[in-house]
Amino acid sequence: MLELKGIHKFYNPGTVNEMCLFEDFNLKINQGEFVSVVGSNGSGKTSMLNIICGSIPVEDGQILIDGKDITKEKEYKRNRKIGRVYQNPALGTCPEMTILENMSLADHKGKFFGLTRGTNKARVDFYREQLRQLNLGLEDKMDTKVGALSGGQRQAMALLMSTLTPIEFLILDEHTAALDPKTAELIMELTDQIVKEKKLTTIMVTHNLRYAVEYGNRLIMMHQGECVIDQAGEEKQKITIDDILLKFNEISIECGN
Repeated sequence: MLELKGIHKFYNPGTVNEMCLFEDFNLKINQGEFVSVVGSNGSGKTSMLNIICGSIPVEDGQILIDGKDITKEKEYKRNRKIGRVYQNPALGTCPEMTILENMSLADHKGKFFGLTRGTNKARVDFYREQLRQLNLGLEDKMDTKVGALSGGQRQAMALLMSTLTPIEFLILDEHTAALDPKTAELIMELTDQIVKEKKLTTIMVTHNLRYAVEYGNRLIMMHQGECVIDQAGEEKQKITIDDILLKFNEISIECGN
């Protein structure tokens, strides 16, 4: 179980631009949940992901995994249990390295590299089999530099690489936003397949309300650092896109827009 407990997060503290994003923010995510997170820009979605991953610190509060406090744990240590896919396909892969080298790099996540060769020839067939599941023909392009691939191919690789080693949590930060509609559909299908096969606890931030409704077993809507909608299980299945749009409109009116 992942728990954010009493989180306080300020930006630009001690300046005229000081802003409190989270004030006593609490959230529990149970093992095996696939949580879709929606909300307007500035609602706290990506900041919440950054806090979980250790990319930004908090002023107060705790981040707990299975009851263990990891609030002070460095980002690289948390990454041993957490896989993350970013909005920009370029952030999840190394463009100047080949597909084989990228796969090998991901395969060594959390391990000691030493002075041995970076690519293990004994694992090449394993990498090819993993890539074959993407149905993009990448298994036949092992020596191709990743920078030469399309955005969709790179994002599919980033998704695969983030889950190549055993992890407990998958963090998806608007991972289809930069893709064309057809490619985005492919990436979402791959996402759902990988999450189910590996039984990963997943948090997906998205602006695509259809994806938020169709995928996952829990839906959260954030506004000004708070969860204004939090529905799971059968209640989540009843939520429609119109329900979410209605809430967006209510918030917009309250804010004077």
